[in-house]
Amino acid sequence: MPNTLLSTSDLHHSFAGIQALNGISLSVKKGELFGIIGPDGAGKSTLIRSILGIIEPDQGDIQLFGEDRRKNRNLVKTRAGYLSQQFSLYEDLTVKENIEFFARIHGVENFNERRIELLEFTRMTPFGDRLAGKLSGGMKQKLALACTLIHKPEILFLDEPTTGVDPLSRRDFWKILFDLLKTGLTIIVATPYMDEAERCHRIALIHKGKLIAIATPEDLKNELGFKVLEIVAADPRKLLKVMKSTFSEIDMHLVGERVHILLNPAQTNPDVFISSISGKNEITSWRVTEPSMETVFIQRIGQG
Repeated sequence: MPNTLLSTSDLHHSFAGIQALNGISLSVKKGELFGIIGPDGAGKSTLIRSILGIIEPDQGDIQLFGEDRRKNRNLVKTRAGYLSQQFSLYEDLTVKENIEFFARIHGVENFNERRIELLEFTRMTPFGDRLAGKLSGGMKQKLALACTLIHKPEILFLDEPTTGVDPLSRRDFWKILFDLLKTGLTIIVATPYMDEAERCHRIALIHKGKLIAIATPEDLKNELGFKVLEIVAADPRKLLKVMKSTFSEIDMHLVGERVHILLNPAQTNPDVFISSISGKNEITSWRVTEPSMETVFIQRIGQG
């Protein structure tokens, strides 16, 4: 595919006999926001680190910019950016000094104009002279992103960039990512957050080292073929237990304090279903909604 920037084929990797990657094959197009989605331990970080050559997979092929990444290690150094979970800022250096440090690591000369541009872009200009150690968690992530972008990479890898960041900072970080997309940058982001999966152009769902689905979020929801009957009850856990014993053939689970039931609208009328259970349970309210990515993921794991 001419617009493919990255492709992996049958990647395998194990640690001490534990299979971290089990036959991962995927491709990412130029200008795409691609999500690698899964819980802790799914293999997201191992996949990114294997693509970048930080670890070498036991088996499989990796093509980056149309070349074999293993044969040309300069591809990653010069054309890719990587924000890891443990990205190390120097807390005794200022914001400006940290960006300068990473500019020199990447051999970027006359970096001052680029630094000014990145500080404005990440809305960090007022904090240029502040020590990195004095920044909030969200601001540290924005500084780390600025450092990662200093050498103008063509593809950006982000490994759980918003984990542990407050909701407002998470939202601001994603606004910056969408602005980056407008410049033509290709972004690959690994995240356990299903709401962030919704924001990606396409996503790869990974569980226990296996690729269980790859598509757009909308297509994955449509493929499910179900609507979600969301029920609010006085005691949702009790309701779920009773309903599972009564309707064992229907898929249902708890999401927060709500019971989510997967119903095929062609086979089951929600009004009739509610009527059949309301006499035995204290149901406060209910509604029919589209499935969330969390519902899709749970269903896909069950199918696997």
